Amino acid sequence: MSTEPLPSTLDVRKAAVRSATVGGVLKPQDLPRFRALLAGGDGIIRAELAFSRDEENRYLVRVAVNADVTVTCQRCLEAMPIEVHAENTLAVVWTDEQAAQLPRQLDPLIVSGEICQLWELVEEELILSLPAFSYHETEDCKRKLAGFAEPAPQMAVDEGRPNPFDVLAQLKPGSKY
Repeated sequence: MSTEPLPSTLDVRKAAVRSATVGGVLKPQDLPRFRALLAGGDGIIRAELAFSRDEENRYLVRVAVNADVTVTCQRCLEAMPIEVHAENTLAVVWTDEQAAQLPRQLDPLIVSGEICQLWELVEEELILSLPAFSYHETEDCKRKLAGFAEPAPQMAVDEGRPNPFDVLAQLKPGSKY
């Protein structure tokens, strides 16, 4: 995949007619909704989009995205690096009615006008591919959490204060009081 920045927009019809492939890199800061789900802004996102037409003359986009980012471990709440991979084939449509007519194996990509927002497309695919919960290995989390654990403070016994349960002991039949 390319190390050049991914273009933000593209005319999908022209790209599909030419069977164009567009690739590039992004940073999490470039995708604000995806960035909000991460533990840090560092990382790199590599995307490749291949445009084509199928036998029924539909415009298709094959999306492949790999991201090395940092999320929050849900067990110990520490940052942890993960790799997110997304791969999907989308059919470009312009209305909801066209999207409803697509075969089940194709997901719709609804484009208003002729220009497709590539960064938004990559962002959507990444958001859908993020795991619902991210965890370190159990032993890693136990080591991290052990640093937070301290022995319980010892309660000082105050001999001068009366025991509040002494009153109950007096009410008990056969008590010595």
